Amino acid sequence: MLKQHLQQKLQQKLSPQQIQLIRLLELPSIELEERVKHELEENPALEEGSDIAEEFEHIGDQADENRTEETDLLLGDYLTEDDIPDYKLREIRERTERKEDIPFSAGQSLNEFLLQQLGLRELPEKEMLIAEYIIGNIDDDGYLRRELSAISDDLAFQAGQEVSLQDIKEVLKIVQDFDPPGIAARNLKECLLIQLEKREQTAVVQLATQILRNHFDEFGRKHYDKILRSLSIKEPQLKAAIQKITTLNPKPGNGWGGSMETILSQVTPDFLVEAINGELYLSMNNRGIPEMRVNPEYRDMLENYTANKANQTTEMRDAVQFVKQKLDSAQWFIDAIRQRQETLHRTMEAIIQLQRDFFFTGEESSLKPMILKDVAERAGYDISTISRVSNSKYVQTNFGIYPLKYFFSESMHTDSGEEVSTREVKKIMKDHIQAEDKRKPLTDDELAKILKAEGYVIARRTVAKYREQMDIPVARLRKEI
Repeated sequence: MLKQHLQQKLQQKLSPQQIQLIRLLELPSIELEERVKHELEENPALEEGSDIAEEFEHIGDQADENRTEETDLLLGDYLTEDDIPDYKLREIRERTERKEDIPFSAGQSLNEFLLQQLGLRELPEKEMLIAEYIIGNIDDDGYLRRELSAISDDLAFQAGQEVSLQDIKEVLKIVQDFDPPGIAARNLKECLLIQLEKREQTAVVQLATQILRNHFDEFGRKHYDKILRSLSIKEPQLKAAIQKITTLNPKPGNGWGGSMETILSQVTPDFLVEAINGELYLSMNNRGIPEMRVNPEYRDMLENYTANKANQTTEMRDAVQFVKQKLDSAQWFIDAIRQRQETLHRTMEAIIQLQRDFFFTGEESSLKPMILKDVAERAGYDISTISRVSNSKYVQTNFGIYPLKYFFSESMHTDSGEEVSTREVKKIMKDHIQAEDKRKPLTDDELAKILKAEGYVIARRTVAKYREQMDIPVARLRKEI
């Protein structure tokens, strides 16, 4: 039986503008710069320039005497060529010519280098096509991770060439003979074996080849005792072979530039914190974010339309609606950018206050325990806001560039009741692991006992968690002979 009834419910929903503001908050500087450019292109009511720019244009040269704010204008913006000394003009011309002579380039890519070597081989047209396709499928690490059957199918559908797996294997051998050694391997084992084949075949190289070919799993798990028994060799021989294997390159493509996207994906700091004469100075990286304002012509247009309401046609009302929408969108975007910058600035100020010692010393041991709640309380924002601000943001200090997440760590108490950062515990663990006897590495249980003796009472599973967070393998995989 169906019934109808009224119910009042209080729900909290985010408006589209709030969602957009949240997304702006999460963007790092590079992505924000792209977003601003996109908005300037899409919205004609939004333009570059500050609201006071027009006043400066009217005031002219008289404002130079009273202007005290910092500008980005260079000396060359004020001087003509007659005012600049000859030696300076020559220097500027030479620098400009040098820049024009050297085009922007990321260097020769791995793909181009391999195709260049392929061009020196005299191969039939069919084999040349297969080789080009193989080279096109090699990733940035230098591996061919596509199945040969998939390459055969692609050649059939895209190039109209019926190619057998045997044909592809034969051409693959040719490509694997190219430099850098180990290129076009399908897995790590094949990559290392290809490199050993190109070495002088000494007794050590032959033993290393035998170990990789027949005992690769034992080698990867560092079960050296099994290898010694199986090959009936002495420990010094195994040590020499392992030393030879460690000189090989597991990623032969890493020495090359890779794709342009990879080259340009560099870390750009969002903040700059400088320690000067016992004081900390915070500034934000706004280089790629121009000053923005609402287009005054659109504003005047709306005022004129609104003043003539009585004589408006349907087309004029549609135009008013369009102009108003663009003006509202432009003003909202300007306000959202300002709010984003203010939120980021206040959050970074709170982090500086909490980690003041680190920004003066740069020593990891001076970092204090700090969680999102600590920053939220000091900055006056919600924890979720602090989480979004700290995600994908970087700060440049006197000691290098750090992600904001670097400054966050949980706290624990020593047996004396003192509160310390888990980062300090991890550093002590790392120091002990680096100083351990590699023939008998420290287990997690042994590390827990050492930490307990030093006043840090933590469980073995916590030690294992910290070790994994530092990307340190278990004791068995750290073993050396």
